[in-house]
Amino acid sequence: MVEIFPLKSADAAYGKISGMLSTLGDPFTRIISPKEYQSFRIGSDGNLQGVGLFISVEPRTGHLVVLSCVEDSPAARAGIHEGDELIEINGERLDGIDSEAAALKLRGRAGTSVTVKVHSGKDVGRESGIREVNIPRGYIKLSPISRTIIPHRTPDGHLTKTGYVKLSAFSQTAAADMANTIHELESEGAHSYILDLRNNPGGLVKAGLDVAQIWLDGDETLVNAVDREGHTLPINMVDGHAITHDPLVVLVNEGSASASEILAGALHDNGRAILVGHKTFGKGKIQSVTELHDGSALFVTVAKYLSPALHDIDHVGITPDVQCTTDMLSSPKESLLKNKSSVSSLEADSCIMVAEHELDVQESRGTAS
Repeated sequence: MVEIFPLKSADAAYGKISGMLSTLGDPFTRIISPKEYQSFRIGSDGNLQGVGLFISVEPRTGHLVVLSCVEDSPAARAGIHEGDELIEINGERLDGIDSEAAALKLRGRAGTSVTVKVHSGKDVGRESGIREVNIPRGYIKLSPISRTIIPHRTPDGHLTKTGYVKLSAFSQTAAADMANTIHELESEGAHSYILDLRNNPGGLVKAGLDVAQIWLDGDETLVNAVDREGHTLPINMVDGHAITHDPLVVLVNEGSASASEILAGALHDNGRAILVGHKTFGKGKIQSVTELHDGSALFVTVAKYLSPALHDIDHVGITPDVQCTTDMLSSPKESLLKNKSSVSSLEADSCIMVAEHELDVQESRGTAS
């Protein structure tokens, strides 16, 4: 503090405090400026102006990576993909810059543009994987939920309906939107569900817990909080009533982080859902956020999350029950696909196809019992 008081600018003070916090070895414990904190709170109403990227610091490398792109956003149209590493924004190197500061540089008035240099996640270690892209900014509508009915023919030949729900972020409206969506799909005759959390970077953790309660009954543990002393505090539902008890498969991948991992763990460990996909990102930190008098904010990691079955999430991730690769598809499923006159992009998605197979397995077990 003696070193900070003589500093003549807020930026210098923030820099000094950031240096102090960096000695803790946790990239998520940090101070952000008033402007950055205001930007951090954007998204609760689902609207912003920018390029449509979700980014995060990869804990193992400290690099800024793209978790996902908003569908049909300027970034998606420019060819930015999940897994890409951000190297520069408008010619400025991003070494040591946190995700909020980088997001602030990407945001801006619709109609302006920003130039980013990215390293393709598919070309790690190759100079040819680095490219520069100019992206126009636009109005980004963060609609957290999209859904549809997927016609599904079971192994015994019956045609059923699978409700497909994609949750892209956990905003303040996520749980209410999810409840409305499930009610609609139930009224349309859905007999099973696929909840797609792939490339969902998280958001409000409370929203993740609220969404879990839409699928669960009773007083099950949703997640466990563990403080630095090792004390475990379970967070339980109170008199939960699931909207539907139909079979459920949850899709996850490397871009599923934070609240997505908490939701996936809650549904899996309580026996409500089968997980299909790829190992999740591994971000399970609990943070205390303190707004300071000048509008800046201090984020301090105070605990971490464990799944209901006490599996570590942070830096570990969640391994699904079944991985989805095209070579795992059964031959009857492949022949069914070939016999369809038209196949939508969802029906051609190998993870969706594996999920449908798992739903068939759940249905058959239910019939046998």
